[in-house]
Amino acid sequence: MDMDINLKAEVVSLLFGQAVKSFDNKAFRGRRSLDKLSVDEFHLGTLIGNKSPYRDLAFDEHDFFDPEYDYDFTNLSDSKVCSRGNELYKRPEGWYRMALKVRGKYPDGDAWLGTNEWRRHSVPGEWPVSYHGTSLCGAKGIVKEHYKVGGRAMYGRGIYSTPDIHVAEREEYASTFRSQTTGKRYKVILQNRINPEEREVCSRKDYWLIPVKKGTSAAKERAIVERSIRPYGILIKEIRDDEDEDEDEGEEAQTDIEEQRV
Repeated sequence: MDMDINLKAEVVSLLFGQAVKSFDNKAFRGRRSLDKLSVDEFHLGTLIGNKSPYRDLAFDEHDFFDPEYDYDFTNLSDSKVCSRGNELYKRPEGWYRMALKVRGKYPDGDAWLGTNEWRRHSVPGEWPVSYHGTSLCGAKGIVKEHYKVGGRAMYGRGIYSTPDIHVAEREEYASTFRSQTTGKRYKVILQNRINPEEREVCSRKDYWLIPVKKGTSAAKERAIVERSIRPYGILIKEIRDDEDEDEDEGEEAQTDIEEQRV
């Protein structure tokens, strides 16, 4: 998949919930008024919403993405049984992964990511893979509004994700939009690693919860998220025109982003 820098900016904006430009776009290169969006701020903003809608944000492609770990799953026919963190890993068939630059980011090292080579088995210290749907209008979980820290979660208060890509990509969970760059429609999901010591498996086994108790301070919420669930890739999938998809929400989201750019 050809990931034009403008398409990347659209995807980051959609997930983060406000317009984010690219420093690599010639139109914005050299503008000192732009604040830099870090991977860390993106991580927290997409999961718990700690962000300001009033800043003029941009990301540096070379600091934000890690193309060495990109992977094209679009034509994958996956008959291989894999595990990550001693859990079944259902690879995201039909999607393209844009890897986030997260190696060396955390003080506890990189063991949570596992090793780089292709393998079917887990390695010591590695965390399981989960998937997370979100949207511009507030984080959306597998049950509506249940990914975001909030008081109405079905199985408890906290952050929800799923080990099953097919659950995460359902229309009401994945973000959808029509790109102004390519004119095509896409779905977007976050690919995470989740700390097995912090995760709770819900009574429905394909829901995983990172508990966050009511009344938890913002600083403690941040600490819980950083040690518990870490996005390491953005998954994007083209929606064919012959697919029966309701794109209203995604188009509304894109409109809102464009209004913020004006």
